[in-house]
Amino acid sequence: MAASFKKLFKLLIDRDMKKKELAEKAGISIATITKMGKDGAVVSSEVLVKICSALGCTMDDIVEIIDQA
Repeated sequence: MAASFKKLFKLLIDRDMKKKELAEKAGISIATITKMGKDGAVVSSEVLVKICSALGCTMDDIVEIIDQA
């Protein structure tokens, strides 16, 4: 199993928000957001909480667990 952040990037598109804007608003590095674009990226729960707080959403809105079978 792995985490997919496609939901996060779709949410950013829907809100017309750039990755750089999210990084600034959430107080995380742009490198972390870029890393999240790769399949199987591992990020801390602290980063996810910061993103959710910045976007006013839940983790379910930005992360999807995918089966790698």
